[in-house]
Amino acid sequence: MHDLDVVAVLHTGMLTTLKLCTPLLLAPLVSGLLTGIFQAVTQISDSTVSFLPKLVATLAAAYYAGPFLARSMADCMQASFAGLVQVGGQ
Repeated sequence: MHDLDVVAVLHTGMLTTLKLCTPLLLAPLVSGLLTGIFQAVTQISDSTVSFLPKLVATLAAAYYAGPFLARSMADCMQASFAGLVQVGGQ
């Protein structure tokens, strides 16, 4: 396995990690931003108001993005195993 092959595997792994984390991080980010604006406008300072929408948004993102995340992870693992077979066959 050459240096460029190792770099390609690392690049693919990092892109897959980014693809898997993005929906689960963007949902609470947007939810927190909207909740913060709502709290600033209405001057409500209850901590539950900021926590619960983020939790619900994260769970909803995990539920709706679950098939995409599983498919992406399966594709990455299949490519990794195919690469292992190529390295082992040399």
